Amino acid sequence: MGNGILGVSMGLTGGNLIHGAAESDEQVDFFIHGYKKLFTLFGQDVYLTTTHISMIVVIASIVVFAVCANIAVKKADSGKVPGPFLNFVELIVEMLDGMVASSMGSKKAVRFRNYVGSLFIFILLCNLSGLLGLRPPTADYGVTFPLAVMTWVLIQFNGFKYQKFGKIKGLFEPIFFFFPMNLISEFATPVSMSLRLFGNILSGTVMTGLVYGLLPKVLTLIWPAALHAYLDVFSGAIQTYVFCMLTMCFVSDAIGEEA
Repeated sequence: MGNGILGVSMGLTGGNLIHGAAESDEQVDFFIHGYKKLFTLFGQDVYLTTTHISMIVVIASIVVFAVCANIAVKKADSGKVPGPFLNFVELIVEMLDGMVASSMGSKKAVRFRNYVGSLFIFILLCNLSGLLGLRPPTADYGVTFPLAVMTWVLIQFNGFKYQKFGKIKGLFEPIFFFFPMNLISEFATPVSMSLRLFGNILSGTVMTGLVYGLLPKVLTLIWPAALHAYLDVFSGAIQTYVFCMLTMCFVSDAIGEEA
């Protein structure tokens, strides 16, 4: 297990990808693998990894779905009767709009529903990619941390935009000596958000890899289906919702009361 953690952590740094225990036991595989060396940057080899391939599949799926949805909407605008696919698209949009409006209020939701909706769809598909035999991109800290940083930038931008100097004043409340703690709390937000998503998805990936590696091949065709239902579908959906809910709460709190 120690070798597994070492393999994952080394893979996340962008250095030489280490397969660790996977080389001694090919059945146990929950590591980040490098398939092809792309180039060398600052003395470090950059590879096309498992994470990149999974993200390409996820992004390609989103693009294809978006193009098909756009075509369906144009057909409906031209007077044709909406089909089941367009009804499904409208259902997704209404659910995401409702989720954002219920958490941020109708006025704020108009400004942030596109961002939160895109974040929700991307993270959910990343978490569900394990059902296709891929290694979830969100099991790589190099994916979850940038997502959390984008949210953090959005939080800070809206905080200074709406609170102005009140944002800086809040760092010294309730008394001046709380400034270091409040400052650390601000910078801890992206770390805590990214680690929560990363840790939960990675633990599910490790557990699934161990089950497939330790069970006979005959049993892996049936029993792990229940494991995927929990670790990929249920847990993946919950972690997606939690990440987006924290995003909405932090941004809404940074904006403050409606004008």
